[in-house]
Amino acid sequence: MAFWWPLLVLAFAYAICRFLFMLIPPNVPSIEVDASDVLDDGNQTQENSFIYIPPRGRTQQADRKVKCYEPATMKYLGFFPALTPAEVKERVLQAREAQKIWAKSSFKQRRQFLRILLNYIIKHQQLICEVSSRETGKTMVDASLGEIMTTCEKITWLLSEGERWLKPEYRSSGRSMLHKKSKVEFHPLGVIGAIVSWNYPFHNIFNPMLAAVFSGNSIVIKVSEHASWSGCFYYRIIQSALAAVGAPENLVEVITGFAETGEALVSSVDKVIFVGSPGVGKMIMRNAADTLIPVTLELGGKDPFIVCEDVDVEHVAHIAVRAALQSSGQNCAGAERFYVHKDIYSSFVNRVAKIVKSVSAGPPLAGKYDMGAICLQEHSEKLEDLVNDALEKGAEIVARGSVGNIGADAVDQFFPPTVIVNVNHTMKLMQEEAFGPIMPIMKFSTDEEAVRLANNSEYGLGCAVFSGSKSRAKEIASQIHCGVAAINDFASTYMCQSLPFGGVKHSGFGRFAGVEGLRACCLVKSVVEDRWWPFIKTVIPKPIQVPFHMGGLPARVLIQTIPVWQDMMDSISHFTSPRRPLIALQTIRLPPLKSKHGLLRKEASCTAKRAVSLASPNKGVPGGSLRQAKRK
Repeated sequence: MAFWWPLLVLAFAYAICRFLFMLIPPNVPSIEVDASDVLDDGNQTQENSFIYIPPRGRTQQADRKVKCYEPATMKYLGFFPALTPAEVKERVLQAREAQKIWAKSSFKQRRQFLRILLNYIIKHQQLICEVSSRETGKTMVDASLGEIMTTCEKITWLLSEGERWLKPEYRSSGRSMLHKKSKVEFHPLGVIGAIVSWNYPFHNIFNPMLAAVFSGNSIVIKVSEHASWSGCFYYRIIQSALAAVGAPENLVEVITGFAETGEALVSSVDKVIFVGSPGVGKMIMRNAADTLIPVTLELGGKDPFIVCEDVDVEHVAHIAVRAALQSSGQNCAGAERFYVHKDIYSSFVNRVAKIVKSVSAGPPLAGKYDMGAICLQEHSEKLEDLVNDALEKGAEIVARGSVGNIGADAVDQFFPPTVIVNVNHTMKLMQEEAFGPIMPIMKFSTDEEAVRLANNSEYGLGCAVFSGSKSRAKEIASQIHCGVAAINDFASTYMCQSLPFGGVKHSGFGRFAGVEGLRACCLVKSVVEDRWWPFIKTVIPKPIQVPFHMGGLPARVLIQTIPVWQDMMDSISHFTSPRRPLIALQTIRLPPLKSKHGLLRKEASCTAKRAVSLASPNKGVPGGSLRQAKRK
């Protein structure tokens, strides 16, 4: 006792010291990012101060310039080069060389990179939100929720759990491989290519970048032509953080351009992550098939919002309006179809209509509007077409918000929030993704009808179900064919970054976020090794050595050993159970084999004895040995 006591004291003291060191915040250096050219201080140069009217229709690669403007005010922001396929391939090659270095980095270095980013985001969230607001037209509140909170949650999850899920995972080796260890290793894929949408420019860049870099990859991100100005600024933040941890310069690349630029990226990388429309997603799949690279597609949705009769109508109405108007409805996980039980239909519609009538849309940085602009030119016309189609087929507008005094040049970039009733599934509004601030409300009578209506869509991203009975809401949600579900809440699944995010049907496939999204950036490798090396090794027994004519057994004889082996393994399984030790021994019956090779039965019998002895040498059998068990 005198010898062990000092050792126990030292071990306890060491554990206490380690715990105290964990409480000390890590030393996180601050980074400086030049933001002088993105701040709207009223002193813009003449070149960047005019009102910009973008051309109608799809811009072609031949223009060689990606021109950017504020959708809320139509102010010109500048232009960026549309990279050629040759330039894209050069960027990918540079990223590939950088990845070879980064693949050898430690998780400590990768976590430091994340901490630096998190530190900067928290200190400069006002700037980040303002840049996002200027180029996409969303309000500062929408930017804070969709850009800052989600990104910070992803970083904190990676910091706490990322390394755990990238370490080797040990699996069962099975009965026939008891002497082996089996594991799954997760190695970097190489260069990840990401083509991301414009609706959340900050988070859509950081989301794939964080997973790719933390898992040891490099990444090349093609930003939308409608969010290139903000994307290139956000790229500066990433570059500064990489430099602060000594990472290779070209580990992360952000490129600008049109369709030709994206096609060149798909043909050059080792995996593609795409966030966008189903039509473009299908083209990316076709191009990726040429090089047989994995693809993750997030293609939007037409999410149902189901309200049962036993809810608090006042409470759910406010959530419903937020679900429809978040980022002016330009939200892939936004609610686009509202199904309300007939018993509360009228009261729900009246409450929602009252809220929506008080909502005003206008330039977000003015600070006095509830909703911002529609980002894409001509999208307001599409929204109006969807509404008109519904009205022609019997629908009715019961409430509309207002649009502020914004000037004639920008009228097309705003769409008033709209509540529509008497809708049905023959209307395009209930089938096509609107991606706008429209609330079509339809009544249902039974839970089965609500499920049928919710599943009557070619999309399957998410759903939200509200009921006073949680078990009832869970039962309804479990029957809806989609990738994510929120019970008595809206889009809360995405804030839980430990969960995978993605859909089915025309909403795409594959997952990002969570363990599944992190490991999707990895080469998944199965590894088997000897458990007790070098004491037990794999040796090919003489009966099955090749060539068979040199002392081995004919194939027809070897086939007869299969039931022998199965009997033996069943015996081992029973033998390890403390309840049937002796019966297990009696099941080892070797069938007679008609072969000139008398060695077979002897070899199999010896093998069975050795296996049983190895499985439980001193347990379950009186006397502790096979010979004593037989004697009894």
